[in-house]
Amino acid sequence: MFVTNGGFYMRKFLCCRDNFAEKQAWQKYCWVNIEMPTEEDTLYLTRDLKIPSAFLSDIRDVDERPRIETEDGWTLMILRIPYRDEGNDIPYITVPLGIIMKADYFVTICHHATDMLPDFIRYMQRKKLPIDGSWDLLFRLFLSSSVWYLKYLKQINNQSRAVEKELERSIQNAELQRLLKIEKSLVFFITSLRGNDNLLVKLKNLKSQREFFDPDLVEDVEIELRQAQDTARIYSDILSGTMDAFASVISNNLNIVMKLLATVTIVLSIPTMIASFFGMNFDVIPLGHNPYGFVITIVITLLISLLVALFFRKKNLF
Repeated sequence: MFVTNGGFYMRKFLCCRDNFAEKQAWQKYCWVNIEMPTEEDTLYLTRDLKIPSAFLSDIRDVDERPRIETEDGWTLMILRIPYRDEGNDIPYITVPLGIIMKADYFVTICHHATDMLPDFIRYMQRKKLPIDGSWDLLFRLFLSSSVWYLKYLKQINNQSRAVEKELERSIQNAELQRLLKIEKSLVFFITSLRGNDNLLVKLKNLKSQREFFDPDLVEDVEIELRQAQDTARIYSDILSGTMDAFASVISNNLNIVMKLLATVTIVLSIPTMIASFFGMNFDVIPLGHNPYGFVITIVITLLISLLVALFFRKKNLF
C-alpha cells in the first residue's frame, strides 16, 4: 500500500513465488493489484508498464461485459465479479475486474473496494498454495469469483426468506420493494455469470496457451461457475414465483374487501330506501297517524336488513 498527498490508495506488488508477500516495487513473478486506481496509478500503468490506455478505459466502464482482447502484446480479460454495495438501493451488483497480462506481468485493476480480492490474497497466504505462472493465477481468481457469487447468493436467499416471513404477517409495499431489489441483484448475477461462462469457453479454446493450463484447476472453475449459475437461476425462479404468489394474495385480499364493502352497502341501503319512502311529500303515508308507527317502521327495517344480511352470510359474502 502506498501513500500520496491525497491519502491512501491501493497499489500492491505481491510476489507469487513468495507466498504473496508484499514488495515495495515490481519485480519478476509479482502480481500488481490495484484497487480504486488514482491518476498516479494510471500514469504508472501507461507510462511505466506501457499498458494501452484503451484497456484502462474499458475497465473503468461499469457496464463492460466479460471478454478477452489483445493489443501490442498485452492481453486484456474483463471478469465480472460480485460486489456488495450497502449504499445502493440494489444491495448486490457486479463490477468489472480487469486482468492484464504480458510475459512476466500480471496486473489486476478494479474501481471498487471489493471483498473478493483481499479475501483471495489472505486465502492464498494462509493455504500457501503454489502459483505456476500467470494463467494459474488467472484461473484461481476465476475460481474465487465463482465462490464469492455463491457466498452472496446464500446471503440473498437468507434475506429473501426474512422478507417472506414479514410478508406472511403483514403484506406491505416496503417488503415487496425489497424483494424487487433482491430480484434485480439476481438478474445482475445471472447476466454476469453467463458472460463469465462465455469468457471461460474462449480461454479454454486458446490453443497456443493450453499447455500452461492446469486441467484440474480449470475443471474446478467450471464446476463452481456452473453451480453459481444454477443457484442464481433457481433463486431467481423461486423469488419470481414468491412475488407472483404474494401479488395474487394482495389481489385476492382486495377482492374480499371490495366484496365486503359492496355487501355492507346493500344492507345499509335498505334503511335508507325505507326512510326515503316515509320522507315523501304525500298526505297519506302508511302508519303516518299510528302512535306506534315509528317503532313499527324501525322494527320492520331492522328485520328486513337482518334477513338480507343473513342471506349474504349464507352465501359467504359476509
